[in-house]
Amino acid sequence: MTSYVIPAHDIVGLPVAGTADLFPVRRVYCVGRNYAGHAREMGSDPEREPPFFFCKPGDAQAVVPAAPNRVLELPYPPLTNNLHYECELVVAIGKGGANIAVADAASHIFGYAVGFDMTRRDLQFKMRDAGRPWEIGKAFDFSAPIGLIHRADEVGDINHAAIQLDVDGVTKQSSSIAQLIWSINETIANLSTYFTLAPGDLIFSGTPEGVGAVARGNVLEGKVAGLSPITVKLV
Repeated sequence: MTSYVIPAHDIVGLPVAGTADLFPVRRVYCVGRNYAGHAREMGSDPEREPPFFFCKPGDAQAVVPAAPNRVLELPYPPLTNNLHYECELVVAIGKGGANIAVADAASHIFGYAVGFDMTRRDLQFKMRDAGRPWEIGKAFDFSAPIGLIHRADEVGDINHAAIQLDVDGVTKQSSSIAQLIWSINETIANLSTYFTLAPGDLIFSGTPEGVGAVARGNVLEGKVAGLSPITVKLV
């Protein structure tokens, strides 16, 4: 039995629909500005920018499982006055590989979930404007609440599913997965040229336009048609 000089870190397990087993999280990748409307509201030209990626930690300080039919209380993070929501389709990888062809990408998908890419927008912009990495704006504690994972073979046509986020019952984001600049399969293929993907990896596929700030007490509900919704309250 392996012995470590300090206690080994726990693996984050996300619940999977229809089973008591958990999906073990390895890495968390995120696609930046993958909806044209969101790219424009962030000041970018979606017609000219190829996909780019950033990461969130895959540990229990960042990835927060959100149980279905329950409200997850999410701590408002420190050092920000401009916390933003970003509702996204999360892709769970079940088979690894590098340089994956677009035509083969679907075979690497285990399932899908709804997730929030919580963002300290003021810190992100501060780093962006200084030409520095985004980590303090994107990779902070409790920045990646994720709902129930549904197996890909049990989900309908996810590529045309509606995606929506409500804040206190008011719709703020409303679009379709079909509006992604880079499709799920194209994203997997492109990402796999930079990193060797492995089972347990998660991919946040991008958020539609309509992102905005939230405060303590706000309740966020994220939905993708065919998946379990996720509900979060900022505390």
